[in-house]
Amino acid sequence: MTTHERLDRVRGALGAVLVWFAGTLLVIMTFLVLYQVFTRYVLGTPAAFTEELVRYALIWTSFISAAYAFLHRKHMALAFVRDKFSPTVRRRLVIGSDVLVLLFAVLVLVVGGTMLALSARNDYSALLGISRGLVYAIGPIAGLAIAAAQVLNIWEDLAGAPLVETEGTD
Repeated sequence: MTTHERLDRVRGALGAVLVWFAGTLLVIMTFLVLYQVFTRYVLGTPAAFTEELVRYALIWTSFISAAYAFLHRKHMALAFVRDKFSPTVRRRLVIGSDVLVLLFAVLVLVVGGTMLALSARNDYSALLGISRGLVYAIGPIAGLAIAAAQVLNIWEDLAGAPLVETEGTD
């Protein structure tokens, strides 16, 4: 098995976990919103806890989806600027941006997110009574996933693999 095939397997496994997690959260959010609509308009007494749960699930889904986007190079990019340069300069720009994203993921999301989650562990939400540290824990979790994705991307960049978004991820 070649290195490229191994990287594809790791990328596929991480992508499957992220898709499963985000998809599950989307299904949960859908049922919670439907339940809230039912209790509000049919029963006449809205379930207040659903709004807070949906808000937290949306935060988690956004972070997990961002990690998935970085994994498959589907994040926002100024491709029209990048494509104006020669292949050598383009490669350097892509590697540089991948390194910057890796640094951001590690320093801001993992380190800063861990500090935020730990500092908020004794702060509880109003309706559910769950620790806000649990809600903020998605920062370091997504940061680790983004860091792993960027390590894969940088490895591919340095190995000379194509520097475009991966195919088949739409």
